[in-house]
Amino acid sequence: MKVLSSLISSLTLLSLNVVGLSQVQAQPQGFQFQTVPVTLFGNGCPSGNAQTNLKADTLFVTLPQFQAVAVSPKVVSKSCNLRIGLNVPKGYKVKPINIKYVGFANVPKGGSADLKVTLVFQGKNVPNSSNDPNANFPSGFSNGWEKNVAITPDAIDACANPVNSVFGINTNLIARARDVAAGQQTKILIAQGYQIKFTFSRC
Repeated sequence: MKVLSSLISSLTLLSLNVVGLSQVQAQPQGFQFQTVPVTLFGNGCPSGNAQTNLKADTLFVTLPQFQAVAVSPKVVSKSCNLRIGLNVPKGYKVKPINIKYVGFANVPKGGSADLKVTLVFQGKNVPNSSNDPNANFPSGFSNGWEKNVAITPDAIDACANPVNSVFGINTNLIARARDVAAGQQTKILIAQGYQIKFTFSRC
């Protein structure tokens, strides 16, 4: 009886190991874009290259600090537009679903600052489903800020063939110091670049 029980236990354990091995083998390898080139253009783009790093489902696009600074009584507008190449291998559908970016604004009395962001994907402006990607900073604001915006574009369909697409981020920072005290300045910046979250699914 003990021998039979031991045999049954061994067979059960072997069966579980085989099932577990099959499940591991069936899991797809982690998704990777073939390449992720980034182009910057605009009168406010920082010097130096943007760096990209895909971790799990999030693409980190890191660039040197991008800012607009206006000394009384000036108004300064700085733009920096990114074009991120997304080279999707055959057999996948890929869609960006969220973008996050953080920064800081210091607005003295009498000043103001604006953050304006437009997202472009596959030649179309990207609609957002929650949280305005733009922001206005009134007189007296001095703090960090964060934008975490859900977006709803169409997916890249690379089921039949590889697809090269582009995700665009157009950013304009406006600092106004027209009515602030002499010697003071209005400042607004994006600190660390952008984080873009994707969904990846096999066809």
